[in-house]
Amino acid sequence: MELRNRDRPLEIRRVLLITLVLNLLASASKIFYGYFIHSVAIVAEGFHSMFDGISNVAGLVGIRFSSYPPDEEHPYGHRKIESVLTIFVGAVMFVTCLEIFRKVYDSLVHKQEIAVSAVSFVLMAGTLVVNIFVALYEKRKGKKLNSEFLLADARHTQCDIYSTIGVIISLILVRLGITYADTIVGALVGVLVAKAGFDILKESAAILVDKRQLDTALINKIVCSIDGVTGCHKIRTRGTNSTIFLDLHVMVNPLLTVESAHRIAHVAEENIRGRIPEIIDIVVHIEPATDPPEADWICKGKDNVEF
Repeated sequence: MELRNRDRPLEIRRVLLITLVLNLLASASKIFYGYFIHSVAIVAEGFHSMFDGISNVAGLVGIRFSSYPPDEEHPYGHRKIESVLTIFVGAVMFVTCLEIFRKVYDSLVHKQEIAVSAVSFVLMAGTLVVNIFVALYEKRKGKKLNSEFLLADARHTQCDIYSTIGVIISLILVRLGITYADTIVGALVGVLVAKAGFDILKESAAILVDKRQLDTALINKIVCSIDGVTGCHKIRTRGTNSTIFLDLHVMVNPLLTVESAHRIAHVAEENIRGRIPEIIDIVVHIEPATDPPEADWICKGKDNVEF
């Protein structure tokens, strides 16, 4: 049974609350312990995880407002608030990089001995397990709920997995006497954070500038299968992964009555919604087919229609 629209925000908030608690526990333990043993890599990884928590908070706020129904001032709804806050998460990640690289610089200028022990490995192994669980959990729920925020946050957490593995390797190298490995891994974590932030900004910005959300060929195929449709063009989509707006022009026999043409438009809407439930609003513009019709607009197999 598909999740009802009114239950979606509640389910997303539940996911974010669970991951928020886990991320805060993991980040706090890494930051405090990293400062305690003077490890740049662990501190950097702690800040990386901390912004997973900040991202969860931003998501909770965004879902709260984006679930509001359309109103007079916002006739298309409030779903893009989720994308705006996703951009905020990406921007904050760049701020994180400044702190990480500051720690890298300090470690190069003021060398301090790193006290690596068995506790270090236990801590990092524990946070690695948390990262793997959170990434898989958010990715699964993000796909189920069609939430670009959860999917973006899951990708961010996947970066934590790789960087945590890198930190563990650096601890091993430090124990073997290669002390500069900690600084190098800390810098690499900073680069990972910057890349994740850039990817999130790029994808969220695409939504805000109304990037196409669907393959127009699929829409054309659905519409052209309807009796009475001779062509289809000017297909445009926008919105988010789970909230898509569509408008298109459908060509019909110019001799049809208004009632018949309207019936075709209604069938087109129903067929499209049946195949693509993420589409929540459709505007069908009916226009008379040209004679001869434009080659790029005509439905395949219907190029010999007589008027």
